[in-house]
Amino acid sequence: MPDLSPTEEAAIEALHLEQVARDAAKILKSKHPNIIFTSGRRTIAQQAHAMAVNIVGSGNRQWIAQTYLAGAKLQHWIDQHPEAKTVDQITAGLTSVMNGMTDVERGRLSKHLSGQAFDVQPVTQNAAAIQADINNLPGKTKFLTKEGGLVRWHVQF
Repeated sequence: MPDLSPTEEAAIEALHLEQVARDAAKILKSKHPNIIFTSGRRTIAQQAHAMAVNIVGSGNRQWIAQTYLAGAKLQHWIDQHPEAKTVDQITAGLTSVMNGMTDVERGRLSKHLSGQAFDVQPVTQNAAAIQADINNLPGKTKFLTKEGGLVRWHVQF
């Protein structure tokens, strides 16, 4: 495993990732010390909030349908609640839907919920090299540079 500073180790531990994702994050950080991880494991409420921020920020109420293969129940809630316009309102609604889902359904929805995904702050400087190294991380199953039209670097295992 690469040598990281105690601060870098602590920052990666704070992501609460499963082993394969944690090891990959350490490899990536050792190769690119300036990268910033923006999220790791999320609670249901944190996942709902992240989705709500993207819906409101993009102005796209179809963002979930365009981003999540297993997001039909969440998109249905958005479609049925046009009065929910703020991040807080949408977060509350999505949280309630996710709380009613089975563990299997939530597992299909987002790997963030199981600690098998992390996001990296997108960069332009050295982007090609960083993206190449992300694509070569052991255990990586998906790397997205856009989600629902928004620039997001999402890596999952």
